Amino acid sequence: MSTSGGETTTAHPVADFVDRLRSRLDDLDRPTARPVWAMTPVEQRNVLTELAVAQAQLDSLRLAVLAEADRSGVTADTGARSAADWVATETRQTRAGARSELRLARALEEHGPLRDAYGHGWVTTEQARVIVAAVDLLPTTGDLAVTVEDRIDAEVWLIMQAQEHDATMLRVLGRRLFEVVAPDRAEEIEGRLLEAEEQAAARRTTLTMREDDQGTCHGRFRIPARHGQMLAKMIHTLASPVRPDPPAADVDDAPLSVRHGVAFTELIERIPADSLPTAGGVGATVVVTMTLDQLLGRLEDAGVATLDTGGRITAAEARRLACGAGIVPAVLGGTSVPLDLGRERRYASKHQRIAAQLRDGHCTAQGCDAPPALCHLHHDVPWSEGGATDQHNLRLLCGHHHRRVHDPAFRHERMPDGSVRFHRRE
Repeated sequence: MSTSGGETTTAHPVADFVDRLRSRLDDLDRPTARPVWAMTPVEQRNVLTELAVAQAQLDSLRLAVLAEADRSGVTADTGARSAADWVATETRQTRAGARSELRLARALEEHGPLRDAYGHGWVTTEQARVIVAAVDLLPTTGDLAVTVEDRIDAEVWLIMQAQEHDATMLRVLGRRLFEVVAPDRAEEIEGRLLEAEEQAAARRTTLTMREDDQGTCHGRFRIPARHGQMLAKMIHTLASPVRPDPPAADVDDAPLSVRHGVAFTELIERIPADSLPTAGGVGATVVVTMTLDQLLGRLEDAGVATLDTGGRITAAEARRLACGAGIVPAVLGGTSVPLDLGRERRYASKHQRIAAQLRDGHCTAQGCDAPPALCHLHHDVPWSEGGATDQHNLRLLCGHHHRRVHDPAFRHERMPDGSVRFHRRE
């Protein structure tokens, strides 16, 4: 209660509650307060469950206020784009987290049964997010459209399931809502939705990788769920401590994430190169350049071997990989493979392509770094004009620059460093 201009005003119940809640929490934090270890076992169990319910109720209240603050624009005078951005600044949250909460707050306004259950503490914030996502996936148009009444029934059913299941299991149940709202057509509808989902997932598939300066590679990927499940099963099998053939690295006592990482590297090494398509006439196997002594392990000092990708590894690691399907050694000082075929054949051999990849490393057009897998093998002196299929007459060119070599609108010249420079003809 406050007095302003002779008038007495009563604080809003929510504002008053927050003041009293903060005061009571401050009382519990005073030096004279009894410590939590003084609670009986029964009190501890009861407090843990009741606090969880209270936390859900507080989250529900906070999101309701957040949605209203955003709608009323009370934070606009600060220049913030939304109430979520203002809250993020004032409470030191991340903007991504605050904006996610605002999206949930807005969604709850369209889900009456869930909003009421959330306010009573019957569902957690995680469960609320899952229920919103599942119900909102029910189509509202087309021949698969679900009526408003069916959507409400589905939402209530998920709220009931939330009393027995956590958010993870609730997500699984949420994907089967058609068995609740349309049991006679559930399989047909689920099949059609899965088909659309699979097509969308394929379009959203990505993979990015980068190497650091400490010998490791980092990456992020997004793949269809079915491929993720296949990958997970492979990783779990390779990381199993009871597998009959233990991994090369001793990681039995390592954290699970480390064991999974080692299993992933083993999975890569186990993929046979001959099962993959060729690119530029050569398979996907990495080629390593090393001496015969390094390959046979004759040197006391293991030395360094060079990969055709530009990386470098120890000769000992190269020998290990050469025992399996991991790499193909290009040995210096050992038995050679003929690389000059003259006029006997027009198309380069596999070994010639490997040698060109090792020598050129990428497209030889000036300023182009297209990798060998994206390159063709080009005759400097065309075969049709008497050019031989010899190593000195072959070079890597990506598809774009290979077409440009044969484009009469351009001329090209070979530079001292072996690259090719193009000029448009006058």
